[in-house]
Amino acid sequence: MAKARRVTPIRSRTIPHRANHRCWHSAPGLHGPAPVRSAAARWLPPGLAAAAMLAFGAPAAAQELEPRAYTNVPVGMNFVIAGYGYSAGGVAFDPAVPLTDADIRTHNALFAYVRSLDIAGLAGKVDIVLPYAWLSGSALYQGETREREVSGLGDARLRMSVNFYGAPALSVQEFASYRQDVIVGASLQVTAPVGQYDSTKLVNIGTNRWSFKPELGISKAIGPMTLELMVAGAVSTENDDFFGGSTVAQDPVYSAQTHLTYNLGRGNWVAVDAVYYTGGRSTVDGVTGDDLQRNTRFGATYAHAIDRHHSLKLHASSGVSTRTGSDYDSIAIAWQYRWGAGY
Repeated sequence: MAKARRVTPIRSRTIPHRANHRCWHSAPGLHGPAPVRSAAARWLPPGLAAAAMLAFGAPAAAQELEPRAYTNVPVGMNFVIAGYGYSAGGVAFDPAVPLTDADIRTHNALFAYVRSLDIAGLAGKVDIVLPYAWLSGSALYQGETREREVSGLGDARLRMSVNFYGAPALSVQEFASYRQDVIVGASLQVTAPVGQYDSTKLVNIGTNRWSFKPELGISKAIGPMTLELMVAGAVSTENDDFFGGSTVAQDPVYSAQTHLTYNLGRGNWVAVDAVYYTGGRSTVDGVTGDDLQRNTRFGATYAHAIDRHHSLKLHASSGVSTRTGSDYDSIAIAWQYRWGAGY
């Protein structure tokens, strides 16, 4: 499918111009860990949410492509993930920023920790993501080319999830006889504004605002295949220290993602991924902008088990249909180490 590449400038309001301001926005993220299948326990851990944050910037939070997010996993497991990602093109920046013709490159790193839990007899998990980003490139601001290089911490993310149907909390021994049918789960992701931020710049790696993203997920196993659908809505607090001393607010961003995963055996699997998101119109000092998002991304994921403790995951995605701020390509790799629960 040919890409529909379009970036819509914001014309309905004026933001004070300062000649030395050269910036735009990106925050890090990676598409997470690869599961390993144990011959003894015969289980397949999920594509863990902690490292599946394939989103470059908080405005892109709805763009995450995360296969196997609600797959069941034995209670008491620990996962440490380290990853790297690269993106190029019109990397998603804050829609409130009136930049066009962006040609931006980002290098992204993350460290994540995940713990599987027993929540009142239901399988759940908690994950924490700490990202870092290096960004360089150029974009047009008020008709002039601006260049920028910046690096720093991204906004940290905490997520709690629970599978409330079809995925009971099980030990490793109990999990040996578990077979998935239909799983229904939910999660809440909280993003904390701890990333690099400078209010004299148009765009930063951090966002200077909190965001909250509740999500509902359904997973259905069909032989060696698994079909998944997740729907979510992300809401953010106001940023009262925006460029030029302004206050910016953003409408909720609604998203739907789907994945088709095929189990290759021995802990290896491959998935095709898609996400559509809309909303997110911004308001600066009470003036609503022409930056409604209606964007689509496609991707693919491959997970490879090295041994019972180590695994790798590769991911690539591309903006297919873009109205505002998603016209970029990305690749990512993550390494995972797991331990605990007698495994």
